[in-house]
Amino acid sequence: MSKVIATRRRTLPGFGLTMGYSVFYLSLVVLIPLTALVFNSTGLTWSMLVETATNPRVLASFKVSFLTAGVAALINLGLGLLLAWVLVRYEFPGKRLFDAVIDLPFALPTAVAGVALTALYAGNGWIGQLTEPLGIQLAYSQAGITLALMFIGIPFVVRTVQPVLEQLEAEVEEAAATLGAGRWRIFRTILLPDLIPPLLTGFALAFARGIGEFGSVVFISGNMPMKTEIAPLLIMAKLEQFDYAGATAVALLLLLVSFILLLVINSLQRWSRKAGRA
Repeated sequence: MSKVIATRRRTLPGFGLTMGYSVFYLSLVVLIPLTALVFNSTGLTWSMLVETATNPRVLASFKVSFLTAGVAALINLGLGLLLAWVLVRYEFPGKRLFDAVIDLPFALPTAVAGVALTALYAGNGWIGQLTEPLGIQLAYSQAGITLALMFIGIPFVVRTVQPVLEQLEAEVEEAAATLGAGRWRIFRTILLPDLIPPLLTGFALAFARGIGEFGSVVFISGNMPMKTEIAPLLIMAKLEQFDYAGATAVALLLLLVSFILLLVINSLQRWSRKAGRA
């Protein structure tokens, strides 16, 4: 009796060819530039790297970059979840326009966003002229940087949470409500376990974008060393001064710290997915 082995046709070529093309383009776009950054150190030594890492101005710029990016990403978690919930669970006039506006930071040039936000939050802007008499300075401060990073980071959270919310069945929530569960318990026991992985993904994407953001921040920050100077701006300043070794050192440190933080976030995301399946 002959045995017929059925093989499933695949749309894409086999694993070897597909994996080869994937690694090739990944190397071309990501790995080769990063490798060039590491090896083309323009005379950078370990002593220079340590000196750069302990420089007060560099440490201050790192503090501003990571603090503002982290705060903006945390705020966007709540706002992004709320926006995604409204888009998925409610119907209202202008919903398609509202949905399209969320993607506007993706298409808008970051320099244009920076100019617009500065004009809005400056002392003579629509919002700045209301807050500065109260002693709240938004432009040329870390608060302004955080607002700019919130603007460019909110789509990442919304677009990662929205598909998961669309897959969650509202009937399960209604059944839990009929059994006497309150709103907070329904959210905590039914919705939150499925929402934690996309929320962590959205946070990681918004945080990573915020760390490396330059265009939308350079205008509203004021670029004051030790106060509102961000790490990407410090790299640009060193390049303008032909301090290529210093710029490379700051870039390497920024890359290393960012990679470690993203690795921790991805590990938490993987752990939350395993815990949700258990």
